Amino acid sequence: MNPLKKTLLLTQAAIATRRVHLLPEPEGERSGIVTPRDGQTDSQEPIRFVAVGDSLVAGSGVSSQAESLTPRISSRLADATGRCVAWQTHAKLGSTMRRVRYRFLEEVEGHVDVLFLCAGSNDILARRGRQDWVDDLTAAIDIAEGLADHLIVCSSGQPHNSPKLPGMLRKELAKRINAQTEDSSRICRDRGIDFVDVAHAPLFDGFWASDGFHPSAAGYEFAADQVFAAMSFLERL
Repeated sequence: MNPLKKTLLLTQAAIATRRVHLLPEPEGERSGIVTPRDGQTDSQEPIRFVAVGDSLVAGSGVSSQAESLTPRISSRLADATGRCVAWQTHAKLGSTMRRVRYRFLEEVEGHVDVLFLCAGSNDILARRGRQDWVDDLTAAIDIAEGLADHLIVCSSGQPHNSPKLPGMLRKELAKRINAQTEDSSRICRDRGIDFVDVAHAPLFDGFWASDGFHPSAAGYEFAADQVFAAMSFLERL
């Protein structure tokens, strides 16, 4: 990268730091049980669904954990399988895949039916190297496969489309997110793991929360649809 472009990007990043006021993680329980909407359940044990990751898992952008991504995915799992779903999240605003690898996956206890692994945006924003991402994601998958019967990995969010960020910075973030998504997709494909690319999903009016950086309730509803559609293992639950 030439020195002038680097200087401009650093300047825009500094401006963005002052301009973007991230919404906090919402209050509420980070675990619960969801039943199928038709009220009909079989006698099997609830599906155990655990999500680990960054602010997309922590629910930043909505007013309560009940509106966040994990319980929304759980509702779809319950309706599709006719089974109750016991869900739980381990996440924090600002987390990188390294934090997921060394902290949140260590917090998961017992048998897990489905594990949702979601991080990436903060690795991009922290300008971590591409090989660092590959190493951390690969190691996190190794750990996750030992914890769960089924694993689904999610791409980063869409900071490159945030209306709060300057144009040149968005373009640079998009380039890095494209490379990260390519690496993640390849790793998951080679290992036979479901991967969902929400980084390139089409957005719509009302997608963003008031901070212009996290999804709104409607945005999380849309993301839950994307994640659920990428699950290839539903018939085996």
